[in-house]
This record gives sequence, C-alpha cells and structure tokens, in this order.
Amino acid sequence: MNITRFEPWTLFDVLQRDIDRVAGRHVPTVGQRDNGDSVADWVPAVDIVEEQDRFVLRADVPGVRAEDIDVNMENGVLTVSGERREESSDQANGVKRIERLTGKFYRRFSLPEVANAEEISAKSANGILEVIIPKQPEIRARRITVEAA
Repeated sequence: MNITRFEPWTLFDVLQRDIDRVAGRHVPTVGQRDNGDSVADWVPAVDIVEEQDRFVLRADVPGVRAEDIDVNMENGVLTVSGERREESSDQANGVKRIERLTGKFYRRFSLPEVANAEEISAKSANGILEVIIPKQPEIRARRITVEAA
C-alpha cells in the first residue's frame, strides 16, 4: 500500500514557522498558497494497519469535533482534513503558555487498487479518528475447459 510520500523537511518547516510566529513575522513555507493562506497549520499523527479484509487508518485529532472533520475519496486518494478551533478564554491575562496548535489540518493517502471506495466509513471518538477501508473481494482465477466442436 502506497501510504504517502516522505517529506523530511516538514519538521524543519514547522520549527521555522514557530520561530517566525514568535518573532512576529510571516514568511511563506512549504504548503502555503500564494495568498499566504496555509494549506495546513498542523498535521495529525496517523497509524495505518492492514488486516486481512480491510485497512484501518487511525489519526490523532484531539479537540476536533466530528462535524469539523472531512473524509473524501477521489481517484484512489483518501483525503482527511478538518480544523481544530481555538478555545475562547475570558481569562486572557492568566495565560502563561499556549502549545496546542489550532487551525486546519490536511492529509492525503494513495490507496491500493484493492481498496473498496464505496464502503469506506469513518468515526471519531475520544480524539481518535478511525477510517475503515474495506478490501474488495479477491477475484480468483478459474480454469475454463475448451471443448472440441
């Protein structure tokens, strides 16, 4: 199963974005559009397990409501996106440190041909998004006898 391409510079981009945010400057990074809108503000960690009759994708999305998550399948690519909204606080003066990222997330996964796109299901509970991707039934080759006419 082709999961996704490896991008080793993503960690450096996150670090650079954090440094720029602290310094109060905006510098476009990988994954940003021309108008400065970010495609993703954070990336959820994902586990993918292949079982005999299905694939199970589990993503860590703590604090994200189920109605704020979109799961789409198109042309063999599964897209998981959504948004974790910033919690409003009346006690802004009491905030000492904010580390939890808010904003949009976006992940794409190329699925193998055996994935059954019509039967994909998803549920979110306790900060874990679970996407079930069933496999198509295996088509076995059969021998056809040729009769003499």
